Amino acid sequence: MKNCLVVDDSKVIRKVARHILESLDLSVSEAVDGRDALTQCEASAPDVVLLDWNMPVMSGMEFLQALPGAGLAARPKIIFCTTENGISHIKAAVEAGADEYVMKPFDRETLESKLAIVGVI
Repeated sequence: MKNCLVVDDSKVIRKVARHILESLDLSVSEAVDGRDALTQCEASAPDVVLLDWNMPVMSGMEFLQALPGAGLAARPKIIFCTTENGISHIKAAVEAGADEYVMKPFDRETLESKLAIVGVI
């Protein structure tokens, strides 16, 4: 079973994402910010990270920039999941290493298609 780490400071978003991801037969873990996510990735790298942009402690972009230095055996696929919808934000995320980009609010079909695009399902 593939593992997805949901990184979002909103408990509601984490709960909704967990429900959708588990219905797609993914194992789900959660992190409340980028620092928490980085620590979890170092302990056990997930197959995919669903990553919020705006979070306290460490933002999604800061997490993405720190990930190469984490010494992971395999880099997880990164799907940015955010309300930031400007072309400049999307371009910055992709340039920083994001594999895909999802707008909030999202639904099962959208998330499922993005997971398929990055090869997780």
